[in-house]
Formats: sequence, structure tokens, C-alpha cells
Amino acid sequence: MIPKKMDPQATSAIKSILQKLNINDSRVLIDLEKQTVEPQEDDYSINDLLEAAGALTPERGKELLDEVNRSRAEDWNA
Repeated sequence: MIPKKMDPQATSAIKSILQKLNINDSRVLIDLEKQTVEPQEDDYSINDLLEAAGALTPERGKELLDEVNRSRAEDWNA
């Protein structure tokens, strides 16, 4: 499905409704059929997460990234 741009007034109204439900996530999935609202995880890349952590040395970050890539390759080949 192609995302559709909303006007600022509609966006503000939806945000207001969600805040009344104590939902403050910037991304949500609204299912009108099931009448549910589901917060969505932000899609951060591994590099973004490692950089944000800031506590890892570049070498350790590379080791972890290599391990994640190996794990993904194993999952795809399974």
C-alpha cells in the first residue's frame, strides 16, 4: 500500500485522540476492522543502534555487526 500524506489538521486531530488513549508513539498501526491501535517499532539499523549506544569501541561494534550478519545469513539459509 502506498502511504498517503495527511494534512496538518487531520494529523493533529489523530494525535489528540491517541494521546487520550495514552499512546504517544510516533508510529502506530490503526486497524479499523478490529478497532485496535498498535504502536510500531521504529526501524533502526544495527549501525544506528551501535552508534547510539556509544559505549562500544569501533572494534567491538564491528564484531557485533559481523555476528548479527552471520546470524541473519544462517536464518536465511535454514
